[in-house]
Amino acid sequence: MEQLFNYEDRLVRFAGEVVLFVANIPENYIGYYYSDQLIRSSGSGALNYGEAQATVTNKDFIYKMSLVVKELKESRCTLKILRYTGIGKHKKGQWLLSECEELIAIGSKMINNKR
Repeated sequence: MEQLFNYEDRLVRFAGEVVLFVANIPENYIGYYYSDQLIRSSGSGALNYGEAQATVTNKDFIYKMSLVVKELKESRCTLKILRYTGIGKHKKGQWLLSECEELIAIGSKMINNKR
């Protein structure tokens, strides 16, 4: 996959790849539950970052970025559950998990740099 250096672009790609990933998850209660959860948390990370870019104060930026990181951590946990249960494409799920970890680290560093 193409290497992106812009954080927003990476968040958008992550959320988009999640949508493509969950399209292959079984259509049953478990699949619907975790697919919905993962789509919402991954998309929320990208959307909250858009809001963080419009903040005026460091305090507001830190708050919005903490929401980005929180949603990414939720996505990470959902991806781990799917991996543990063997649901979803293994290779794609592993890439998503790795990308999510990197996005969390970058977001956390942005927060620390504003403190």
